[in-house]
Parts: sequence; C-alpha cells; structure tokens
Amino acid sequence: MPKHEFFVDMTCEGCSNAVTRVLHRLGGVQFDIDLPNKKVCIDSEHNVDILLETLKKTGKNASYLGEKSAQ
Repeated sequence: MPKHEFFVDMTCEGCSNAVTRVLHRLGGVQFDIDLPNKKVCIDSEHNVDILLETLKKTGKNASYLGEKSAQ
C-alpha cells in the first residue's frame, strides 16, 4: 500500500483527534500522526486528492508532502 505524507497545521490534541475522526470516517486507511512536526503519514489505496480533501475537512491547513519510502 502506498504511504503518503501530509502536512496538517495541528496545534493540539483536539486537532489530531479531528484528523483521526475524518480518516476513520473515510475508511481503508492506516495512519500515524506526528503532532510536534505537524505531519500525518497515511497508508492507503485512496488517491492523494481524496486524502487531501478529507484532511481539509478538519478546517486545518493541509498539504501533500510526497510519498514516504518504506523504512
């Protein structure tokens, strides 16, 4: 599954909870939230545009950083 990295302007636990909610609602995703660095890493077959639109539903500024290589 492709792993995509996004910037999301999260400042607190409430912000990361909002990200968790919208991604769970979308379904078909596994993700890690890096709150201090304001990054969300998502494993998903959904295309990048759908993932980005979903993240923007939080009301936070979000942008696509690129594909993350498996480590």
